[in-house]
Amino acid sequence: MEELVREEIGSFVATSTENCFPDGEPYFAAPLVGFAAANDPLFADYKRIIGPFHLAPAEFLAGAATVICWVLPISRPTRESNRRQQHWPSREWSMTRTYGEQFNVALRRHLVAWLTGRGQRAVAPQLAPEWRALDDCRAGVASSWSERHAAYAAGLGTFSLNDALITERGIAHRLGTVVTDLALVPSPRRPADHRHNCLYFREGSCGRCIGRCPTGALSPAGHDKERCREYVYGAVPAAVEAEYGVSQTGCGLCQTAVPCEAAIPGSLLRPGGKRA
Repeated sequence: MEELVREEIGSFVATSTENCFPDGEPYFAAPLVGFAAANDPLFADYKRIIGPFHLAPAEFLAGAATVICWVLPISRPTRESNRRQQHWPSREWSMTRTYGEQFNVALRRHLVAWLTGRGQRAVAPQLAPEWRALDDCRAGVASSWSERHAAYAAGLGTFSLNDALITERGIAHRLGTVVTDLALVPSPRRPADHRHNCLYFREGSCGRCIGRCPTGALSPAGHDKERCREYVYGAVPAAVEAEYGVSQTGCGLCQTAVPCEAAIPGSLLRPGGKRA
């Protein structure tokens, strides 16, 4: 059954006309798919790590058994266009943030309908009435469900200095989740450390995302979510919305022109521990 789910998601990504720029170039490449057990202790831990407002799978769907998670890698031409940017995201990146995420919403709904048609119950937390955004005094900018943390639980990647998820297809992507009562075999979490794929934490090298941030929201201390939000949802749309024709622009500069853009990066250290 796990392979059937992967095939259904992969087929929708490959064939949907919603996953395309006007010229036919896809927003996203072939997806990665993983599964987390709804009763994985991590989801209880997230109420401590993220905050008590973060909901467990069973709080979205009574009798939940599995969280289906996917990674939609952003297409190479779009990533290349954003590598060249220094201050604002590229037009292609911004269109992917708006129209690519609309496709991602369609994928969430499609998978829920597909599971329901097979006699299962399912819900996409991001589209459920229980989902909400909030500013928590401890967690800062947050929400009642984190698709990044669900994807980590499903073995799809580990966290980076900029708080994003570095997967085997890199950090430039969008994520999606569906909670279902269908019991699927959980995907293994191979790295022992939740930041293993980030070179800054793994070996003390890199940190290139810091220099890519045009607003100073990244530093060795981590990610200033409030400064990032003000830039992404304030300064960037004000500067490029009229030109690009989209109001949800994203930014993604720290996700491109970095070693983890499209893969888990190899070491930047020479033998003996010196920086290459």
